[in-house]
Amino acid sequence: MEPPQIYVERTLAIIKPDAIESLTDIEEIIKRSGFTIVQKRRAHLTPEQTSDFYAEHYGKMFFPSLVAYMSSGPIVAMVLARENAVEYWRELIGPPNCFRARETHPDSIRALYGTDDQRNAVHGSDHDGAEREIRFMFPESIVEPIPTGQAAKDYLAKLVNPTLLKGLTSLCKQKPEEPITWLADWLIANNPNKPCVNDDIHVTEA
Repeated sequence: MEPPQIYVERTLAIIKPDAIESLTDIEEIIKRSGFTIVQKRRAHLTPEQTSDFYAEHYGKMFFPSLVAYMSSGPIVAMVLARENAVEYWRELIGPPNCFRARETHPDSIRALYGTDDQRNAVHGSDHDGAEREIRFMFPESIVEPIPTGQAAKDYLAKLVNPTLLKGLTSLCKQKPEEPITWLADWLIANNPNKPCVNDDIHVTEA
């Protein structure tokens, strides 16, 4: 029987200005729910940046108040990862309207920490917007499809297993007192994807 394939997915979460004081509690809920916080940053968006982020809502009646609210104080943006991350995160945060959330999803983040349909504590990307929103908040992030199935096996066979085998062979020969630490250091030093830096290159400012 083939082992089950786990599809790792990323999504963007934002702790909104009204819920910043509850950041620690919300992070605990996130971690207990099986998410890994891959990246995190604190920011205070300008109205212009907020308008760009929520461009899909431009022209709607609530757009001006949304921009004013989201640029009124600091936020914390996080990239979350787990299987079916988008779906699970949206389920965890509950409906946008906090009053409805308290009725239908009383244990959701919005039910616990939100105030109304706009000051609803957190933002969650949908499937169509997750990659764009991650790039917006983390422009240095590389968002790529994570290999699964045969592609993952090929990747492991070509790039991971040979290096790991060499490291384990060296570990057996060396027999260090702290094998885990030794292997970790060896893998860092012998990482085939480690960038090469040419020390002979000099940068001159104009």
